[in-house]
Amino acid sequence: MIFDSHVHYEDEAFDADRDEILDSLTGAGIGRVVDVGSSQSTSAAALALAHRYDCIYAAAGVHPSDTPELETIGLSWLDEMAADARCAAIGEIGLDYHWDDPDRGIQRKWFRAQLEAALRLDMPVIIHSRDAAQDTYDIMKEIAGERVSAVIHCFSYEWEMAKRFLDLGYYIGIGGVLTYKNGRKQKEIVERMPLDRLLLETDCPYLPPVPHRGERNLSLYLPLVISEMARIRGLTPGEIEEITWENACRFYRL
Repeated sequence: MIFDSHVHYEDEAFDADRDEILDSLTGAGIGRVVDVGSSQSTSAAALALAHRYDCIYAAAGVHPSDTPELETIGLSWLDEMAADARCAAIGEIGLDYHWDDPDRGIQRKWFRAQLEAALRLDMPVIIHSRDAAQDTYDIMKEIAGERVSAVIHCFSYEWEMAKRFLDLGYYIGIGGVLTYKNGRKQKEIVERMPLDRLLLETDCPYLPPVPHRGERNLSLYLPLVISEMARIRGLTPGEIEEITWENACRFYRL
């Protein structure tokens, strides 16, 4: 079975056919998925899906792009969501410097606060990091270090930075970008990294693999990513499937 470690099926991109897609997952070999919140409302929606479908677990947290909402609502709600048996992680949290907004100081403030919450709650964390490698690493090392189990999802940096995160014991999330012609960095990382730290993900509805670029991404497309991982490592797709299943179960403590 396949474990999709990072999805957004609560996203409005699935409003028209969400139930149809989710009902099809298990029959298509997708045994588990983790629906990852990016705000208070999407975290609640992810938890609602997790209570409706046995194959779905949720993560609760606020994406860096949504951190301004925390200036108003704070984080008191996070403890309640994290206490839910269907909540498997805190996330996605982190830093995104690709755009000028939100203010980077606000992003860093709430990244630290959510990391501290994950430590206090003893939960794994899902990290979003875009164009912010050094600050992400510095804050994680300062606040959490090896005391937290973390995945750097949708990894987009060079091998040298991947190794620094791996040296802290963290996981690396890899998805459809691995199949792109410009996915050189991801291919090198999959080739060189320890396989016991590799998580398979879609980030759907985003970043679909070839030949589905430009379409809405689905967990059903993960065999394409698995095949590329298998090619790079000289393994069978079944071996990659088993390895990434075991890794995700270990990471999410399922």
